[in-house]
Amino acid sequence: MVSAAKRLHNNIRTLRFHASEMTQAELGERVGLTRQTIAAIEQGKYSPSLETAFKIADVFGVSLDQVFSWQ
Repeated sequence: MVSAAKRLHNNIRTLRFHASEMTQAELGERVGLTRQTIAAIEQGKYSPSLETAFKIADVFGVSLDQVFSWQ
């Protein structure tokens, strides 16, 4: 049985929306990344470092698994 390749998924867009519609630029500023890098992470085109992933979760006050999942 062959399973589909797993990839990193995230809930950043939803979390930004619930955080008073925080912009990608605002999130980037808070974690030390550019808006473009945040956009690439949201779109699944770039996987953040573990440190950055924890920083993103910290900004929203949630656990890492509430931001990222391996599916």
